[in-house]
Amino acid sequence: MKKPVLVGILIFAAIIGLLVYSTLTLGGQRVEVCMQFNGHQSCRTAKGNTKDEALRTATSNACGDIASGVTDSLACERSEPVKVTWK
Repeated sequence: MKKPVLVGILIFAAIIGLLVYSTLTLGGQRVEVCMQFNGHQSCRTAKGNTKDEALRTATSNACGDIASGVTDSLACERSEPVKVTWK
């Protein structure tokens, strides 16, 4: 095998390895958040690099399931969670 081809394969393998590693180590914090809004309740789990990021993502996902429209979603996200469970 020629040297440039071998170098190309090694670089490609290194990039794939880096992508796999970064994907597996993403999200050091995991949380389940339950939100209640307009008589509906939804629980969602999310991961994040920080606790704030994980909590914000789980809250947004739960509110997206039970609120309709931007105004309701923002109002839901500003309300207190019914339950927060760190995993």
